[in-house]
Amino acid sequence: MPRTTGLPMLHQLLAHYLQAAGAANARGEYGAAKDWCGHAIQCAPDVPEAWYTLGVSLRGLNNATEAVKAFDKARTLTLRSAEAQNSIGVQLIELGADAEAEKCLNRSIELAPAYAFAHSNLGRLRDRQGRLEEAETCFRQAIGIQPDLAPLHANLGGVLLARKEFSGAQAACQRAVELDPRLPDGWRNLGLALAELKRFQDAEAAYRTAIELEPGSPEAWSNLGNLLTEASRLEEAEAAYRKALDLDPRSAETWSNRGNALRELKRHEAAIECLERVRALNPNLDYAQGTLLATRMRICDWTAMEAEAADVIAAIAAGKKAAKPFDVLSLSADGAVQRAAADIWSRDRWPQPPAALARGARQGKERITVGYFSADFHDHATAHLMIGFFERHDRTAFETIAFDFGPRRDDEMARRLPAAFDRFIDVRSMADDEIADLSRQLGVDIAVDLKGFTQDSRPGIFSRRAAPIQVSYLGYPGTLGSGWMDYLLADPVVIPPTHFAFYAEKIVHLPHCYQVNDSARPIADTAWRREDAGLPADGFVFCCFNNSFKINPEVFDAWMRILTQVEGSVLWLLQDSPAAARHLAAQAVRRGVAAERLVFAPRVPVAEHLARHRLADLFLDTFPYNAHTTASDALWAGLPVLTCMGESFASRVAASLLSAVGLPELMAPNREAYERLAVVLATEPPRLRSVWERLAHKRLSAPLFDTALSTRHIEAAYAAMMDRHRSGQAPAHLQVPR
Repeated sequence: MPRTTGLPMLHQLLAHYLQAAGAANARGEYGAAKDWCGHAIQCAPDVPEAWYTLGVSLRGLNNATEAVKAFDKARTLTLRSAEAQNSIGVQLIELGADAEAEKCLNRSIELAPAYAFAHSNLGRLRDRQGRLEEAETCFRQAIGIQPDLAPLHANLGGVLLARKEFSGAQAACQRAVELDPRLPDGWRNLGLALAELKRFQDAEAAYRTAIELEPGSPEAWSNLGNLLTEASRLEEAEAAYRKALDLDPRSAETWSNRGNALRELKRHEAAIECLERVRALNPNLDYAQGTLLATRMRICDWTAMEAEAADVIAAIAAGKKAAKPFDVLSLSADGAVQRAAADIWSRDRWPQPPAALARGARQGKERITVGYFSADFHDHATAHLMIGFFERHDRTAFETIAFDFGPRRDDEMARRLPAAFDRFIDVRSMADDEIADLSRQLGVDIAVDLKGFTQDSRPGIFSRRAAPIQVSYLGYPGTLGSGWMDYLLADPVVIPPTHFAFYAEKIVHLPHCYQVNDSARPIADTAWRREDAGLPADGFVFCCFNNSFKINPEVFDAWMRILTQVEGSVLWLLQDSPAAARHLAAQAVRRGVAAERLVFAPRVPVAEHLARHRLADLFLDTFPYNAHTTASDALWAGLPVLTCMGESFASRVAASLLSAVGLPELMAPNREAYERLAVVLATEPPRLRSVWERLAHKRLSAPLFDTALSTRHIEAAYAAMMDRHRSGQAPAHLQVPR
């Protein structure tokens, strides 16, 4: 009888083992698959498929170390197969074994230079590594090989999104969905690109198509929520976030986004619950720590505030994305901390502009063209301060253009403002780079940002260099920490020369006060009575109409000590939210002050609000974030303001106002002096009466409310900037003469 080799039986057995292992992996039975692979390798240790399948099972068992070893063994056994090297590379990418994955993919491309999938997967690896330019090159190479493969275009669109090249991303994703209308990734990325281009209606349609194709995708629902948030459709946004969280309740980013939407809806307590979930799921999520603290401050919930504020400040000092710059203004008056927060935020969110953009001097123009960029060209504090200034611009020397990217409003101020400019342009549907391009096309010499880092701001416009000279003014009391804002309009009080190092911008000192005011602001004729406002007929009325997030434990402690020393006195506060009022009342009781001594004022129209100031005796400022427009309101209405000066712009604004209105004695150098002076003014009527009389006398003649004078000084600042620019000189600190 002839002797048999047994090879056919071995091949059959190996095939059986590999088939069983593959089936077990498909069922998610990774332990069983591993065992079958072990049998296969024992039979034939040099069969690459066995090692590859073992790697898949080990990956399923979360044994990344051994999985990488198995895939690497498969790699060494398939060095001549481009397809195998690519497949192994894909697995290694998913395992985070970047070095090993790169070897496989480069080998695949070496073996088959026209193998599109290997180029694409190498692009995926580069994308994950943040090597975006290289990733783009890989995807374009793949498309050059197989131009009709839809996922390649979707991948390219994703990289272009990351590079903030939104028009290119839109084109790539549009091509992807044309090639395959049922590609969810293509529609999702298209929606992202269209949203960045401010084409909200088209973006929403793209997101909803992605949801229709893949209704179980939490990412699609979350993206829709982000879009609806930006479109100010907050209730719909919150519902979209809830749907996303039903599908993926462990997404810290979605919880954060929902919390932010709830905060904008002024449902602060629900927002805090969401942000607490964020901290539990991912305490290191960018800016989450500061957002939670800032949200608590909006309702005066000071739970562990001191310790948490210290943690945030320490994290910022360490270069971490702990808090948004605006939120830091309420936490610290340290200029170095504020500068660091702004630097981190700017670098994170906006690219640096090409050096050549909008730098050349424009010759032969009779007028300087100034562009004002804002979302607040309506019934807003900024507009109320600046309307008189806009209307008084010297049109023989200046051409003015308003770039309006704010929400649509139909109020008296919104109707009045367009006539104050040579041109008033609605740019809310345009992307940042499109607005910057338009500004350059219109010949804007000086681009003035009135928003900074406040709500609805668009710093990206300025990161793309909207004009040869870019200026930050009024809306944000601090540095933008960027490499693209040239000047910051200030005054010697808010930014003394010793503080210049805390600002990325060159400082322009206006001679009196940086803040322009409208000297024609109407005050209602209403004869308010104390009983109309819930105030006692007798007794001293301290007042503070600042937003509640500016009230902190140190300020409140000072206020309660003042009330304790002034018998029969009350503190009149703005009714910012029921939750804030409730917390403040409870905090008063804890400090031995009856809750009834806090009186809360509802919001009323501006003219009425100004009129009711006359019911109070003294305005008590907050620190480190002072009253700004709120302090101007009080002084314009004739109510003296007592402030405590700090070390930051935001903590020295009220001092600047008081200096410009001729009441420097109300600028307390520290908290102790602030408390003493408050008590003295409340208990010595002749002294307070003298302050009231001097304010009444100076109000209409002092520089603070001289709109024409402020206009001339700001125009002089613009002229000085242009003189330097035309002569080829770089921006420098400037002093505008009186």
